[in-house]
Amino acid sequence: MSSAEATPQRRNKAFEETHQEMIETAVRLISETGVEALSVSALARAMNVNRTTVYYHFESRDVLIAAVKAWSSAQLARAFQPIGSQAERIDYISRFVLENPELIKLWIEDFVSPGDIHESYPHWDGLVKGVQGNLAEAHGDAPFDAEIFCVILITSAIIGPRVFKNRVRPQEATERVIERFRTEWQRMLRTDGMLKP
Repeated sequence: MSSAEATPQRRNKAFEETHQEMIETAVRLISETGVEALSVSALARAMNVNRTTVYYHFESRDVLIAAVKAWSSAQLARAFQPIGSQAERIDYISRFVLENPELIKLWIEDFVSPGDIHESYPHWDGLVKGVQGNLAEAHGDAPFDAEIFCVILITSAIIGPRVFKNRVRPQEATERVIERFRTEWQRMLRTDGMLKP
């Protein structure tokens, strides 16, 4: 391979790394100051680059916010994928929700807005299919609605920890909230046949 052929790959890798760093910096800024304070200028200052560089990656603030929403959706989707133990996934999502309140508000706003669920949660079909299989195995011919079950799973996992920490037990330590949610989630999933004893 000639050096001319290698240069575009390096440039693309650098572009992707910078792009990802910008998204993660925007996430941090949203967590610190709220989505209203996020601007192309604020991101440029935080990254110590000029606004043109940011515009090279994101043509507008709206495109930047869409990238942040996509990033947060991907982070939340990890908890519903069969990677790691179920307890680890439950803890991951509760911790993410509790540690990123501004980001979660942004995600919820997007999630409840009209539109295709796949835009906010690209793994929707796989989640419904998995739940469908587990419920059918556990309940046989008993009627159930896997799509509704999935909506309940996602909304309670995303909203529940914040409501509990903010309104029910504001003094409770984050790790204790995570532990309590894990225990109750596992009990409910076991009851519904979604978690083997």
